[in-house]
Amino acid sequence: MMKNENDAPDPFDVIVVGAGIAGLALTRELYRRDIKVVALERRMDLVDSGLAINLPGNAIAALNRLGLGNDLKQVGNPITRREYRSSGGRLLFKVDEVDFWGSDNAPRCMRRSDLAALLMKDVPAYLTRYQSAVTSATASGNSATVTTSDGQRLEASYLVGADGVHSTVRELCFQAGSASFSQLAQRSWRFIGPNPGVDCWTVWMGQHAIVLLIPLGPDEVYGWATVTHDKSSAQDPGILLQHMAGFASEPRRAVEEALSTPDRLFTSPLHEIRLSDWSCNRAILIGDAAHATAPVWAQGAALALEDSIVLADLISGNADPQSLGEQFTRQRRDRVRHVQAMTDRAAKVSRLPAPVRNLLMPLLGPLSYKNTYGPLRTT
Repeated sequence: MMKNENDAPDPFDVIVVGAGIAGLALTRELYRRDIKVVALERRMDLVDSGLAINLPGNAIAALNRLGLGNDLKQVGNPITRREYRSSGGRLLFKVDEVDFWGSDNAPRCMRRSDLAALLMKDVPAYLTRYQSAVTSATASGNSATVTTSDGQRLEASYLVGADGVHSTVRELCFQAGSASFSQLAQRSWRFIGPNPGVDCWTVWMGQHAIVLLIPLGPDEVYGWATVTHDKSSAQDPGILLQHMAGFASEPRRAVEEALSTPDRLFTSPLHEIRLSDWSCNRAILIGDAAHATAPVWAQGAALALEDSIVLADLISGNADPQSLGEQFTRQRRDRVRHVQAMTDRAAKVSRLPAPVRNLLMPLLGPLSYKNTYGPLRTT
């Protein structure tokens, strides 16, 4: 393997654009397979490094395949149970996640910075170049070339867009209008704060707001919240509390604490990307750049990790370069479509009047969990 910066090759086998979860995972896996790779990241450091992420069982299985199983046990918090509750706190149904996924793939919640550090473990730092925004890119049938904001011109056999919802690679290398881009909600908020007393993955669903809390440990909780029916364009997170009348004390305390330290509250809309083909000549999209979806089932990172392994398998396995992108799309399409379909179904349920939804959830909820995650237990 490459041992120092002087050995860094150019041209490369693969240029990865984006050093989020998808980009770091692919860079790691290609390096482990002696594939000449470089990752370009437009930002100065890791995105959302201070926030957290929920990793369901198939994400844990992918991290095990990436050689990080033992290290994974040292970070984050195991999630043994899910609880779905009404806004007032009534338990609608619960799931034993260890029983469902198995002890080897039990879900975990951890800081994104810890996950990034895991993905970069034993990978030379020079393989990731920060403050290197891509300003132009071309991908022909034989090679790919990019130019960066700091004047680099790089060539490779493949160009991989792991650069998220607003993908530069997708914009520069794919036909305009090929992706369906939609905004599912104007606002969602994420935060880390004091644990108000939750010991498992817990969601409270109201008529106009949803709050999810996941323990990062006994003293900290990761929170995600969104307003579901408010059509105003106001970005003030205080709007959350306006829609939380009647919510249980735990979510109210967590949101109030987050609002008291707004610099630690991360705001973003919810976007969805639907794209029928994730490759164009030698350019290939993975992760959110190809198939961003709402975080209902926490599959953004999981699918991105799986994408990286499948694509690394194809590249290192000497797949036909002319059809490699098509093979990748074909291998991943059904799994992604399954997640998208189940996300659409869950979104319809969330829009039901709260009394109707609360009546149906004890019956439909466990079935929906099983139907969604069951096919994802196998790779």
